[in-house]
Amino acid sequence: MLIFACALSAGLYAVATEERKPNIIILLADDMGYGELGCYGQEVIKTPNIDALAAKGLRFTDFYAGTSVCSPSRGVLMTGIHAGHATIRGNKGFYPVNGSWDRVALKKSEITIAEMLKGAGYQTAFIGKWHLGIPQDVSTWAAGRGFDFAVQEQWGPMAEGGEFDERDHWVNGRESKIFHDYKKNDCLDEFRTDIMLKFLDEQRDAEKPLFLFMSYRSPHAHEFFLRETENYKEHGWPEIERRHASRITMLDEQIQRLFDKLEAMGELDNTFILFTSDNGPHGEGKHDRTFFNSSNGLNGYKRDMYEGGVRVPGIVYWKGKSRQGLSDHPAIFYDIMPTLAEVAGIATPDQTDGISFLSDVLGKPQKKHDHLYWELQHANGKQAGFRQAVREGDWKAVRYNQKNKTELYDLKNDLYETKDVAGQHPEVVERMNKILAVESAKNVNYPYSGGADL
Repeated sequence: MLIFACALSAGLYAVATEERKPNIIILLADDMGYGELGCYGQEVIKTPNIDALAAKGLRFTDFYAGTSVCSPSRGVLMTGIHAGHATIRGNKGFYPVNGSWDRVALKKSEITIAEMLKGAGYQTAFIGKWHLGIPQDVSTWAAGRGFDFAVQEQWGPMAEGGEFDERDHWVNGRESKIFHDYKKNDCLDEFRTDIMLKFLDEQRDAEKPLFLFMSYRSPHAHEFFLRETENYKEHGWPEIERRHASRITMLDEQIQRLFDKLEAMGELDNTFILFTSDNGPHGEGKHDRTFFNSSNGLNGYKRDMYEGGVRVPGIVYWKGKSRQGLSDHPAIFYDIMPTLAEVAGIATPDQTDGISFLSDVLGKPQKKHDHLYWELQHANGKQAGFRQAVREGDWKAVRYNQKNKTELYDLKNDLYETKDVAGQHPEVVERMNKILAVESAKNVNYPYSGGADL
């Protein structure tokens, strides 16, 4: 009888283990270019841990950000809504009431990935750069959008007056804060990784699957607090370039620290991992984006609609399930929500414009988009205005309102977008212009939306 009871107990445990939903981890770099990892052709910056992840899993050659700057791109990722339908279309939006440009938050009616997974029984955790809310409205911060545990930086005006200190990291809204004393710990993402490791030790609910979103700050130009070691000093590079390379290698180290911890806790055996970047490489703070060939030869960079602005690293690993090798399937940030819904075995919210790419990850026949779409609106400065792009098969159309024309590129024969062939294919340009007009919905905060310039 005792033997039967033990066998029954073991059987029930096995069933429960099999039915447990997989953990999900998103690792998001900030302004990492397509060519800044060893597995994407980088020759001098060391990224052994991310490269090892790519070697074990699936590396996408045609993976795309939501658009080419942080806020709107992250909004696309979090909601599965493409940039032409999204609430956030630029880092700042226009407010007609007072004629000012300021931050725009995700709508409460838009379900986030965290809210979707929390509703499916996940414990949800976030740390890092949010950039999808309004400083004065805590309900728009990460803790108010589906994360059980959220630690984020904040900047801008406070509701009661004054300014936030960017060194403060706010816990669960404004429940408490952790001060980043860079004199004691001058590596920002190391500091944030320490916070996450502490959370895993003290607050991890082992009864629930985990959704973890690590929103890193590297290699963004404004990552001021960088470990000042001898990293790369033997090369004699300009200091700004040495620091840039060190940011990327430091990020690689922090990701491995996180993996080591999760593996020690037994959390990595059934975990879907996605590594990517919010947009292409930057050329800010006197950094020369060509110094390390950050775009791997692609045309453009951060804020551009060319491939260098929107094509980013995309690596997926799911132990024992993801296929190994390369994928040329064109996937995009608004595909992430339906992909994670399928991983979790739940329905995808109706709001999404995306298609799950899980079939491709598992080596099964994969459905494809008719086209991929991007747009971006700038408030001011030399890059002010409206930018759009669409990819249909190997055709890529790019339209900047400043140029008042639609450029056309054949990515199959001209990946680096060096030759505009619009004049040779007027019928393709006409078709692309219709897509550009239709895919941009009206948005009161973005005056050029809704095909106003076409």
